Amino acid sequence: MSSAVFSPAAERDVLEIVEWISSDNPMAARGFLFALDTLAQTIGDHPEIGPEKPHIATPPIRFLPVPRYPYIAVYTPDRKPPLIIRILHGARDLPELFQDL
Repeated sequence: MSSAVFSPAAERDVLEIVEWISSDNPMAARGFLFALDTLAQTIGDHPEIGPEKPHIATPPIRFLPVPRYPYIAVYTPDRKPPLIIRILHGARDLPELFQDL
């Protein structure tokens, strides 16, 4: 079993998210980290699992929701191990964020 790796931007996203969640609910923040670790394992084992969304980002970029949390992992499966580029809140305007990539 291999795990996807996090880009520096994704690592910053995770730190910000954990700080935000833990300010209200430390247990939920730990749950988020566990869900994210599981998600990274899943992406590492099955890099094609998340759908491409060409109306948002140019393939091979893929998207996979973090279970039980309103966040989305944005990743590229075309390297070994896969690279998680960002962790973004699902309510963000994703097409706007990716228009310059």
